[in-house]
Amino acid sequence: MQDQGEIQAASLSSRIYDRLRQQLMSARFQPHERLKIRDLARQLGTSETPVREALFQLVKDGALEMKTGYYIRVRRVSLKEYLELRDIRLVLEPYAALQAMPHLDDAFLKELERLHAGLVEAERAKDYPAALQYNYDFHFSVYRRSGMPHLIEILERLWIQIGPLLNYLYPHGHPTYDNAHQHVNILAALRARDAGAVREAYEQDLIEG
Repeated sequence: MQDQGEIQAASLSSRIYDRLRQQLMSARFQPHERLKIRDLARQLGTSETPVREALFQLVKDGALEMKTGYYIRVRRVSLKEYLELRDIRLVLEPYAALQAMPHLDDAFLKELERLHAGLVEAERAKDYPAALQYNYDFHFSVYRRSGMPHLIEILERLWIQIGPLLNYLYPHGHPTYDNAHQHVNILAALRARDAGAVREAYEQDLIEG
């Protein structure tokens, strides 16, 4: 049996792992950014052991990589990998939104509008970390309403790999739109409970991105 100390250490490692996953998905780390165990432990106010365990788990997940000399950095997926991940997302993310649609009420849609407005304002102010956080929150707040935890786990495993790449959108790759932002189209489709329009808006958002 595990003693109390081992249980607490495992719980701490799990919390650190979850926190780093969230930061990867919301593009808090850059591709090829080196992650130093000592620095992370100091930032998190913990010992190095649970941080090391969390990082090793993220290496197994494919989000990080260990290089010669035993340093760990954020993995940058290749173009081929990215396109494969995008094709998978083109199937799963519209599906998640469609499963969520029956569970979305007016209050939730207003919150989704607020998140999009925050993204637009953050882009205008050139606060790119905030814009990327708003983008992550916009998408996953919908997906989590699907009530499908296994689907969410799959999507999160995809996003921990592609999240850091979203940093490349700003400032030089900042998308521009001839028509409405796809988030606006997503909102309109969700409000209308139009399944075809929801799928189209999500697919176009991924393709434009």
